Amino acid sequence: MANVKLNGIVIAENNMGEYDKMLTVLTPNYGKISCVAKGARRPQSALLAGTQLFCFGEYLMYKGTNTYHINSCETIEIFYNLRTDLDKLRYAIHINKIIQDVTEENENCYKILQLFLNTLYTISETDKDMDFVLNVFKLRLLCILGFTPKIQKCANCKETENLDKFSIKDNGFKCDICSRLDKSCMNMSESTKNAIKYVISAPPKKVYAFNLKDEGLKEFKLITKIFFNEKLEKEYKIEEIF
Repeated sequence: MANVKLNGIVIAENNMGEYDKMLTVLTPNYGKISCVAKGARRPQSALLAGTQLFCFGEYLMYKGTNTYHINSCETIEIFYNLRTDLDKLRYAIHINKIIQDVTEENENCYKILQLFLNTLYTISETDKDMDFVLNVFKLRLLCILGFTPKIQKCANCKETENLDKFSIKDNGFKCDICSRLDKSCMNMSESTKNAIKYVISAPPKKVYAFNLKDEGLKEFKLITKIFFNEKLEKEYKIEEIF
């Protein structure tokens, strides 16, 4: 069978047999794929580093009946700091669970993979507030999934001024008058509103290139958390990993 070369990140690993692994790898063009890594758990295996959770690499593999089989891999990024800081690891695992839920086989996942890699890099290599990073990730992911909030006009009357409320029900900003009839509306300060606008429109590599503090950060976290859980119809909570 012909070999194929794919870039991807390991989002799940399970032991199989005495020395083998079964992996789930998220790829840009094929979505999630299942991969067998023969002998990957042997101490001297050339596949050892490239088959760990959160390893992003270039994989040479062939497709079997139901799964891919990895012949070789070259690591591109292993996000080392995630493995040495339990708090960073906890957030990375939480985000990974979300990634697993929103991705499928045989679908284009380029934008999701790009966001995932940028998010892991930010957690691993910076000291940004991790709740801030998590909620930026959630809002940007919703945009990729087709739930981009309406931010240019009131989601109800199309007014362009005094948009200081966020409607969970109607997916976006609302003016003061319309918000009075919408119990799902939440207050936004100017900094919160600007943060939401930025996350929606920023270039992928710049999505974390801003900061929020104090009340603006609290508002942003609350709005994003409720909006995210509502649209994905599931409540995501960060749990202890040990």
